[in-house]
Amino acid sequence: MLKRVLLALVLLTAGAVAVAAVLYQFFGLRIRLDGGGTPRLAFAVDGETQADVVARHREAQRREQMQTAAATESREVPVAPAESHQPDGAATSSAVAPSSLSKPYWTDFRGPFRDGHYREHPIRTNWPAEGLKPIWKQPVGGGYASFVIARNRAFTIEQRGPQEVVAGYDVRTGRELWTNGWNALFRESLGGDGPRATPTWADGTVYALGAAGELRALDEGTGRVLWRKNIIEDNGATNLDWGMAASPLVVGDTVIVLPGGPNGRSVVAYDRRTGKRAWSALGDKQAYSSPMLITLGGVPQIVVFAATRLMGLSPDGGELLWDYPWKTPFDINAGQPLLVGENRVFLSSGYGTGAAVIELTRNGSRFSVREVWRNNRMKNQFTSSVLHEGFVYGLDEAILACLDVATGELQWKGGRYGYGQVLLTNGHLIVLAENGDLALVRATPDHHEEIVRFPALSGKTWNHPAMGDGHLLIRNLAEMAAFDLR
Repeated sequence: MLKRVLLALVLLTAGAVAVAAVLYQFFGLRIRLDGGGTPRLAFAVDGETQADVVARHREAQRREQMQTAAATESREVPVAPAESHQPDGAATSSAVAPSSLSKPYWTDFRGPFRDGHYREHPIRTNWPAEGLKPIWKQPVGGGYASFVIARNRAFTIEQRGPQEVVAGYDVRTGRELWTNGWNALFRESLGGDGPRATPTWADGTVYALGAAGELRALDEGTGRVLWRKNIIEDNGATNLDWGMAASPLVVGDTVIVLPGGPNGRSVVAYDRRTGKRAWSALGDKQAYSSPMLITLGGVPQIVVFAATRLMGLSPDGGELLWDYPWKTPFDINAGQPLLVGENRVFLSSGYGTGAAVIELTRNGSRFSVREVWRNNRMKNQFTSSVLHEGFVYGLDEAILACLDVATGELQWKGGRYGYGQVLLTNGHLIVLAENGDLALVRATPDHHEEIVRFPALSGKTWNHPAMGDGHLLIRNLAEMAAFDLR
């Protein structure tokens, strides 16, 4: 009897191993780390395979467009189909500009103020119980960038095989308008491969930064290169462990980037029309948060969340106005600071670090800094919080939480969304969960109130949602989708 049991166990084990081998070999089953570093079984997205999927989809999309144009005797003249991988630096285009252009609004990472708050139009919050239906859904290249949206176009940066590719899309149809690619493949075993930084749009130009430092200014209509720099090489810098992730910031006639170079080349401003260096400052090692232009104490300034401190710089030359020491394990300061008063800033990091509110007082040309409160009730690892009517809402590691911004007191904690992202609009939170679910949560300090949650994307989703003209755009390593919330 014992021999039969042992034989059965051996056979079952052998069968399980065989099944696992098949899943590994043919379906991409791998052990992957989630945002908190916990190993989990997941079906991995192979970069080359995904690039082929995207290429086939875009080719079919172009053929359909041409057939439709021919059938309706359109006056548009289609451009020759684009290759999935262009020669380094080449741009390809498959359409002219959309016929009607909406006013630019979501032109920066996390919106016009980089605070994750959509204020352009009221949106519908009566989502059906079964979830929203996308107006389109299609494959996309890899990477962790979000979208910026302007004039009915959406722009993002993707990994397509051996290239980083900036792509322009028609918001209402998902149709690819143009691409511009260059040879670059940033690989990182813990976080994953591909570009991280969301492009920035300003006055008809898209500023895109690759994970290895390639910065390009591209024409919004065609993807044509206006100028380029590799900010790491140009500033004698060393790339970060998890790659360049800070979205370029347009300030006046300059575009601000954070290469983290030594000897006064940590924060660099390039002329946004020519690419010539305008100024540079400091020698800090940088982190993964994007610079922000905000007004504190009546003074406009660039706020930079570097590896070991938060600081304010003058917009015209990078003069240091104030700083506040903030050290996180592995130097991972990735969440965006929040302006929470005329002279107060909220900041948060993960890995057990927590959150704080600081208050600035102007003393001549500089500021003194006072810590209002600090605790570990909100730990934004690589997500960012939002502010609504005196309360901060965000993911404390993987669980949604609400804090009183005046005191830091925890109001509630509930709802497991993994290491996803949060967007605020119309008194509600749109939460894009790590597993690709989309949730609508009421922004109230009383309790966690989830209204609807439904599957929207498949697979690991760390990319921030974007909104423009009432359209919600989401993406991850393999899929992108749009929802009409007008």
